[in-house]
Parts: sequence; structure tokens; C-alpha cells
Amino acid sequence: QVQLVESGGGLVQPGGSLRLSCAASRSIFSRNVMDGWYRQAPGKERELVATVTSGGNTNYAVSVKGRFTISRDNAKDTMYLQMTSLKLEDTAVYYCFAKHRALGGDIDYWGQGTQVTVSS
Repeated sequence: QVQLVESGGGLVQPGGSLRLSCAASRSIFSRNVMDGWYRQAPGKERELVATVTSGGNTNYAVSVKGRFTISRDNAKDTMYLQMTSLKLEDTAVYYCFAKHRALGGDIDYWGQGTQVTVSS
């Protein structure tokens, strides 16, 4: 079973930056169809934040466009979410996911979540 392990969350002031990492427990990224990040704030629905396809195409939620950057390093089986100009409303638990193309079909893997708190 593959595990995705997130790191990099924490407390940051408005306007600050954080970089989230999501590392796979074994080599899967070279056959991932899509990787990305969701977030969920208390009392709110889960929101798709950013995705990157195997071809390198990226998409972002309107709320984070221009401030967040998603990337992946296949050699390290790790994806990243660089977050800048953080706002109070970015406070949430951030979850990474990977859609992996296996022989029997696509498999979705999820991280355990990492808390990001933006507060003054």
C-alpha cells in the first residue's frame, strides 16, 4: 500500500509563505495521471486547490491563482504546494492526492492532511 506523507504546514502571519510537501512511500509518480491538493476549513466544504497532470498542465482555484504554485518531482516522488501572500481565509487542513495509473486501473491515494493556520 502506498502512503502519501505531507509536511510543511504550520502557523504563519498574513502575507507570509509556506511550502507544503507530499512524499510517496514508494515510486509511483512517474505513472501518476494527476496530482493535487485539496483543503478543508472548519464548517466549509472541501475545496480543490490545485492540480498538475502528468503532462505538466496545472490548474488552480480562483481563490489561490497567482499566489500558489503546484509542482512535482518525479525523481523524488514528491509534490509541492508553494503558498505565498497567505490570507486568513487560507486557513485549512490541506490534503494531497495522487491518481496513479496501475495495471488494473486508476488508484487514488490520499495524504493524512496538514494544518495551515494563517493568523496575526
